[in-house]
Amino acid sequence: MKFIVSSSYLLKQLQVLGSVINSSNTLPILDNFLFELNKNTLKVSASDLETTMSAVLEIDSSDKGSIAVPAKLLLETLKTFAEQPLTFTVLDNNTIEISSNSGKYALAYASGAEFPKAVVLEDPSSTIVPADIISTAISKTIFAAGNDDLRPVMSGVFFQFLPTGLIFVATDAHKLVKYARTDVSAAEKAEFIMPKKPLNILKGILSTSNSEITIEYNDSNATFKFDNYTLTCRLIDGKYPNYEAVIPKENPNRLIMNRTELLSSVKRVAIFSNKTTHQIRLKIAGSELNISAEDIDFSNKAEERLSCDYKGDDIQIGFNSKFLTEMLNNLQADEVQIEMSLPNRAGILTPIDGLDEGETVTMLVMPVMLNN
Repeated sequence: MKFIVSSSYLLKQLQVLGSVINSSNTLPILDNFLFELNKNTLKVSASDLETTMSAVLEIDSSDKGSIAVPAKLLLETLKTFAEQPLTFTVLDNNTIEISSNSGKYALAYASGAEFPKAVVLEDPSSTIVPADIISTAISKTIFAAGNDDLRPVMSGVFFQFLPTGLIFVATDAHKLVKYARTDVSAAEKAEFIMPKKPLNILKGILSTSNSEITIEYNDSNATFKFDNYTLTCRLIDGKYPNYEAVIPKENPNRLIMNRTELLSSVKRVAIFSNKTTHQIRLKIAGSELNISAEDIDFSNKAEERLSCDYKGDDIQIGFNSKFLTEMLNNLQADEVQIEMSLPNRAGILTPIDGLDEGETVTMLVMPVMLNN
């Protein structure tokens, strides 16, 4: 078995696939890339059992066969080469030899048959979505997903496909983000919860891709196919909380403000807040917003006054500054709106501008109790 491939082309593809491989695996075979050669195409796969990703590469060969090659060793070697053709030759003594312009390198390989087979979805539903929409949906929501092992359903992003549009939701019970598109829709209703790891991998690749993604899904797995990649992952099992029920409907108090001004003020004041609660206080009266924080243990405190566009009753409400900062950082808008009803009800943060046609972003942040 022998093939010739460009070093930089191979490295670029393997670096994407390498993000699937865990630093410590229970099965030693998972420390390898699976190479499946079929004449002029080489299919390379990586897996951690939950997520499997493969890429199909065009190479120069007339052979067939499959082997598992040590991923770390191969990546480290490829990173050192300048752009050049590399010849891979499988030898009889269970090693694969790489020949470059300047030398030869031999790695021990394992049998391709030991590598776990990728899941094939039986009778899946499918939807086609442009790559940039999925990329934006992931980056807008993933930061709000939880890390609690006891509530695994909240540790992923909820995908809801409807004939009227697509909805993506993430929450950790303190903050919630709902990203919706009405300019893309699915033929039939479907919902599933995607884990963070495959989403982070997709986010990294899709930001530069302008192709269409075919998403196939059933009750237990989902597959994303685009360009020369296929990613299959196991979905998070369970029922997603009813997120619509927690979004307050009646919010008479509305604050409109410049996003960067609010963000830099929150960041500054938060430096003086308590290091465990990160609590800041928003006091709004007329067209003045007063942001303050205090850390009684160390006698640190800060207060800033900003002018704003406000309609509603005077209100004092406390928020965790970390959550507020994350949300404001995640929006691209110049102006944002915060809607509130009572100091113990969630505040709703939405961008006023900077959105595409058919795109909505709703962010919800739970208040913290103020100790007066």
